[in-house]
Amino acid sequence: MVLNSLAFLAGVTLLQQLPQLPDPKWSWLLLGCIPFILLYKHLRPLLLIIAGFLWALFRADLLLSQELPLTLEGQDVLLDGIIASIPDDQNHSLHFTFASKRLLFKDQVWDTPQWIRLNWYQKPPSKLKVGDHWQLIARLKRPRGFMNLGGFDYEGWLFQQGFRATGYVRESAANHLIESHRYYYPIDRIRQYLLEQINVVLSGSPQRGLVEALTLGKEHNILPQQWQVLERTGTIHLVSISGLHISLLAGWVYFLGRRLWSLRAANILILPAHQAAAIGALMSALCYAGLAGFSVPTQRALIMVGLVMLAILLKRPIHVSRTLALALLLVLIWDPLSVLTAGFWLSFGSVAILIIGMAGFRPSSSTETAYPSAIFYHFERLWRQWGKAQWVVAIGLAPILLYQFQRLSLVAPLTNIIAIPWVELLIVPILLLGTLLLIPFPTVGIPIIRFADHLLAILWKFLTWCATLPLAQWDHQAPPLWVLISATLGSLLILAPRGLPGRWLGSIALLPLFLLPQARPADGSLWFTLLDVGQGLAAVARTRHHTLVFDTGPRYSSQFNAGEAVIAPFLRSQGIHHMDTLIISHSDNDHAGGATGLLHQIPATQILTSTPNQLNKIEAQQCIRGQRWHWDGIDFQILHPSSDSGQGNNHSCVLRITRGEQHILIAADIQRQAEHALVTANSSNLSATILVAPHHGSLTSSSPAFITAVNPKHVLFAVGYRNQWHFPQPSIVQRYLQHGAKTWDTARHGAITFHLDQNTLNDPETFRQRNRHYWTGD
Repeated sequence: MVLNSLAFLAGVTLLQQLPQLPDPKWSWLLLGCIPFILLYKHLRPLLLIIAGFLWALFRADLLLSQELPLTLEGQDVLLDGIIASIPDDQNHSLHFTFASKRLLFKDQVWDTPQWIRLNWYQKPPSKLKVGDHWQLIARLKRPRGFMNLGGFDYEGWLFQQGFRATGYVRESAANHLIESHRYYYPIDRIRQYLLEQINVVLSGSPQRGLVEALTLGKEHNILPQQWQVLERTGTIHLVSISGLHISLLAGWVYFLGRRLWSLRAANILILPAHQAAAIGALMSALCYAGLAGFSVPTQRALIMVGLVMLAILLKRPIHVSRTLALALLLVLIWDPLSVLTAGFWLSFGSVAILIIGMAGFRPSSSTETAYPSAIFYHFERLWRQWGKAQWVVAIGLAPILLYQFQRLSLVAPLTNIIAIPWVELLIVPILLLGTLLLIPFPTVGIPIIRFADHLLAILWKFLTWCATLPLAQWDHQAPPLWVLISATLGSLLILAPRGLPGRWLGSIALLPLFLLPQARPADGSLWFTLLDVGQGLAAVARTRHHTLVFDTGPRYSSQFNAGEAVIAPFLRSQGIHHMDTLIISHSDNDHAGGATGLLHQIPATQILTSTPNQLNKIEAQQCIRGQRWHWDGIDFQILHPSSDSGQGNNHSCVLRITRGEQHILIAADIQRQAEHALVTANSSNLSATILVAPHHGSLTSSSPAFITAVNPKHVLFAVGYRNQWHFPQPSIVQRYLQHGAKTWDTARHGAITFHLDQNTLNDPETFRQRNRHYWTGD
């Protein structure tokens, strides 16, 4: 069973690596594979690989067939449908899933994606409730996300979640509620009511977002600093309703239910206690998954719990490895796209690692005689098992965590020993009891929830202290795939049961993870990357021993900015944990919005800006023409502004980087007036091989005289996909093309990287094209 499930997993995973989807007609071969799978046992693993590939192909094509027509991108369309998720209120905007029934454009009905992710920035005419039927005027686009090394794959997440269009609601008198019926999404309507009640009960509590996550699976109100504490302590899994929460709740109900059912002899004559308890445990798991909105992690956990309880009901022996393998197979059949999420690999991986690592664990017999009381012996035995389980999971998942997130919590075994039982045995049961009582008996439920909040506050003080420890977290460059495979096999070999020959070889297999030198430029070389931060600017220049970041992209909301979401993950993926110089060209949001978030994670030795008095709580020096420095054979020079008297676009910092005969000019947001000043002051020293186009390619910049003076070979535009200003303007792009330059932009290409380490300059490496998948846009 284990081999068969892994074979099916291999086939599903293989399809997700393809840059293009094969002809969907091949998926019909799946029907022909099924009889051979049943008849030919020896060929079954190979046939299951093929079956997994074809099944994933069928489901992927089914989802891609709902693609938004290109004609409708950027147009105002009329949508008729149902609000299918609890609206998330974030920074004066509402985010929700819209189940579209009909789409009208120019009085014509168009095929519409089943699920659309919408934002509503204005105040709705009435309160938005999940399940309500609305008519909306919206502007839509195909799924699009930032494409950078180390960053979150938003496009992949949208695809895995089933969204084939995103957009926002336009202000219009046509937006109105058509009808509200309780039978539309009744579970989510109950969840929304409970969420509103918890918001009232814990309105002043800093743990409110954590409570919402533990009870209802809503994580949008968890503060950024709280996410950082959870990350540094390795306890993020505790605020996600996943396998651990649901299985422990089911275990509580099972053992308690079996005990209570046995108290009355007549009950046992009707149904054996273990079977009655199994039914109760399954129902409790189902209710908890419903409270969490049947999210993908809860679906996986529910399948696993259901298999165990079904085995109890059918009086079949429970083999943990077979149960896990069957759960894996069912999850892949239910949702083959779940392999795109890190949670899939971490959840199944952690259980598999526990099976391997704890298989040979037995307390020594001498321990039992050392204690006069059996109670103390069993307590000590349980504590030792629990402690070892934390180290087993920490060692086993370390390679995967480093590969996925480029960071590893070193205090996770310590924090989880305390936090898991505190949350699972105390906080979650109390919270669930209080939440369920909010509807029939709110006067009883409210104090119970507040008591659980106090327990969570106690735990939070402990986690915050652990997060401040000097070595709480280890940041590491993302290892290559071969290092990941070697380290994973090595960790599994180390955790194998005692007596297995060659366990020491696991330590050797782990060595590349720690000893492999981090990739960096050679002496005299420069690596330059223009990051994809949407409509904004952020660039990174690396020499052998130094790192410079130019601008930090925009701040989109109080919980999301390019500094934390894009630049910091990129730097960590490169093994960079410190900036030598940060230049913030000026104070506009699209250039400075991510500065605070970036500095919160990656410190900088020196900060330069043209507007030092306009950066909130950031101490910076003035950038002035003439400032120069030399790093590892590379020259850096500030060309603009000439004084500190001005502000605005025309006083942006302009940087020129020189490596031999090759030059990079980053022109920030300067416009024609500043371009003229630059040409006048540097007529013989303004040429550049690579130009980051001024002001994103607007009509107010890139004057003919400036282009002639710079004479670039490559022109880079830092722009957002379908941005409202239509940057870069086609006439400006054409102007550069007429001068023989090649043009690149972050909306089409994602992050753009040049390696200046030889006399000839090749075309850049573009992240969107290098990491293309069949679901990504062109």
